[in-house]
Amino acid sequence: MNLFDVYPLFNINIVKGFGCTVWDDKGTSYLDLYGGHAVISIGHGHPYYIKKVNAQLQQLGFYSNSVINPLQQQLAKKLGKASGYDDYQLFLVNSGAEANENCLKLASFKTGRKRILSASRAFHGRTSLAVEVTDNPQIVAPINDNHHVTFLPLNDLELWEKELAKGDVCACIIECIQGVGGIRMATKAFAQGLQAACKRYGTILICDEIQCGYGRSGKFFAHEWLDIKPDLISVAKGIANGFPMGGVLISPDFKAVYGQLGTTFGGNHLACAAALAVLDVLEAEKLIENACVIGDYLLTELAQMQLSGKHIVEVRGRGLMIGIELDIPHKDVRERLIDHHYIFTGCASTNILRLLPPLCLRKDEADRFLSALAEVLKA
Repeated sequence: MNLFDVYPLFNINIVKGFGCTVWDDKGTSYLDLYGGHAVISIGHGHPYYIKKVNAQLQQLGFYSNSVINPLQQQLAKKLGKASGYDDYQLFLVNSGAEANENCLKLASFKTGRKRILSASRAFHGRTSLAVEVTDNPQIVAPINDNHHVTFLPLNDLELWEKELAKGDVCACIIECIQGVGGIRMATKAFAQGLQAACKRYGTILICDEIQCGYGRSGKFFAHEWLDIKPDLISVAKGIANGFPMGGVLISPDFKAVYGQLGTTFGGNHLACAAALAVLDVLEAEKLIENACVIGDYLLTELAQMQLSGKHIVEVRGRGLMIGIELDIPHKDVRERLIDHHYIFTGCASTNILRLLPPLCLRKDEADRFLSALAEVLKA
């Protein structure tokens, strides 16, 4: 049997990692500024994380959600404190797409409505409802195209309010910093106006914090920069530093109903041990503060490079979620960074470099990237 060929792959086999460095099977080391799609939050191979996950594995890896799991309760309490959402409820799942699926279901159960407003260039996942609210027709199969969604430009509040006024919208879903969409950011005026309009028309506001959350923006959630409080928040990616996990933070306005939601693997013992370790390390090593400091440094230096060099059109982002828009395709730039400088970066569209490193990125590692990028763009 062969693998189903769904990914274009670099011919590199990564076998080991520590901090922001990974090694291939030939012993070559690479600076990882992509973190496996923003998944590695506290760094590769963190000893505390390994210790906690290993200790749980020695005890119990999995049992069903039909019995009490104290680790879930510990995680809910710790996450509530870390994020400032003590009064919200937590539903644990396995991935970001699943988290968004459940957000949209809860919104529809709550309002009795079917229509959703989503942003142009949005990416929310590849499963049924999640892919329908993703603005990429190439990955929406006919069976998923159920005409539930209206796509609107991010930050065009007038258009969003016009659609909300029709009274049939169950949910608005936004990424406060779009990831796949190219690190495009919601403005404070738009976000606050949208929240007010949602309340006015009885619509649920969902913030997809799967990529931009969990400290990556320099605050725990990216929507904190906008001074809003959504009804539902989806999380995944960095929540467990590589262990498959996702979750939904749910406003107290929602009441749980037995049988309405469910999951087999969500919130299993190993996943909870991993997620608890992540929160411990984020706090102990002040990684959210580090993301803010190193992110500001990178953004400042990249803006200066834009002024003094060539090929950089715009620099966008917050914390360690940065987009570098180029006037040339990113393909050659990324390949040169990998082949000649041993640095992994991500991408968006055809001409945007995307930086999503572990939150433990150091200044000397940031400088290594800046030097390499300047050399590649000069060439």
